[in-house]
Amino acid sequence: MYDVSTRKRALALVAQGRSLNSVSRETGISRAAIRAWLERLEPLPRMAPADPGPPACERSYAYLLGLYLGDGCISAHPRGTGYYLRIACANAWPGLIRRCREAITKVRPGSGVYALQKEGYVMVTSYSRHWPRLFPQHGPGKKHERRIALEPWQQTIVDAYPWEFIRGLIHSDGCRITNWTTRLVAGERKRYEYPRYLFTNTSTDIIGLFTTALDRVGVQWKSLNQSRAAVTISVARKASVALMDDHVGPKY
Repeated sequence: MYDVSTRKRALALVAQGRSLNSVSRETGISRAAIRAWLERLEPLPRMAPADPGPPACERSYAYLLGLYLGDGCISAHPRGTGYYLRIACANAWPGLIRRCREAITKVRPGSGVYALQKEGYVMVTSYSRHWPRLFPQHGPGKKHERRIALEPWQQTIVDAYPWEFIRGLIHSDGCRITNWTTRLVAGERKRYEYPRYLFTNTSTDIIGLFTTALDRVGVQWKSLNQSRAAVTISVARKASVALMDDHVGPKY
């Protein structure tokens, strides 16, 4: 976009009786642009993006919000007013990649979604002017270095679809694994296996959102003692694992 002073210089040449062709050749500005400036010198004001309104599918949004808080980011297009939503999904989980793409499509119908292959993972990506409005947690720096809190309208959706939110978080920064231990029975040491769910994140705010959602659906959890900065939440009680299996399940 040309500034006003450049426009005035071009129009001054035209006022001298020069043709649009000669002014265009000298300045490198198209004839169409110069012709338009003869009618209107000042550039039109930029219109602010319209409010996108609520997500088209709140159930899918709750799942996508979990994915975003775990493995997602939003970045501005370098030459436009739009933004890229990117969700990193490991190659090992093709079902997760498919569900991520479906969730984006349901939340923003009409927005293009494509998968960019990286080394060991796929970056599921979608472009829209409205992603920061739909994910107001977006901001400069890493998520664990800034405050992460849900807006009231987001909390209403999470309260309505807590399992979808939990599933999104588990599918991003969580897993279902099989642990084992040994017990001495009648003098003989036997091996026992049991399933458990783990969720690990460096942001204490995101950990809090996860555990609050678990409390809401009646899942018992505990925080593991670790020396590293990240916090890991464990769900290992039999009844709670059964609930998680019914509503979340392992990645696939």
